[in-house]
Amino acid sequence: MSKESWKPGNMLYPLPAVMVSCGHTPEEHNIITISWAGTINTNPPMVSVSIRPERHSYDIIKRTGDFVINLTTEDLAFATDWCGVRSGKNFDKFKEMKLTKEDGKIVKSPLIAESPVNIECVVKEIKKLGSHDLFIAEVVNVNYDKRYLDKSTGEFSLAAARPIVYSHGTYYSLGKKIGKFGYSIAKKK
Repeated sequence: MSKESWKPGNMLYPLPAVMVSCGHTPEEHNIITISWAGTINTNPPMVSVSIRPERHSYDIIKRTGDFVINLTTEDLAFATDWCGVRSGKNFDKFKEMKLTKEDGKIVKSPLIAESPVNIECVVKEIKKLGSHDLFIAEVVNVNYDKRYLDKSTGEFSLAAARPIVYSHGTYYSLGKKIGKFGYSIAKKK
């Protein structure tokens, strides 16, 4: 097996493609599409998002101290991309993409009603990294669409929501389930 070298860069793909909503007043409500987002801690539950300081949402999130991570789906793919290539300085992204604002249970930033999962986050720390700043946030509430709750298991069926991911400038839907945590050591019946 032979491997070649590339210049250093991010090759940790695929990544979630999420829409982050922010702002405390209707005039400043905005959506930014982010693929550099992830889970960073279990207890307390924490996530991170990386945002370039020149992005419109950066100052809004820094000032208000909260945001919502809205998971995306195949049905939301067009809006996800559009909200990532257009600036909230020039467009009302909720209006342009016909997305519905919903009040959060804890944070003041709006949820995107069409998203199957909305993760309400409160900023705890901002780390300057270089091209992006890392917003470290505590998850204070998770909202989910009851249509995706599997009544037989009581689990949320993410596959039924048809989530999308991002890799090297391309959006993909997720494939089939191949196992679950611990399946490699589970006893055979």
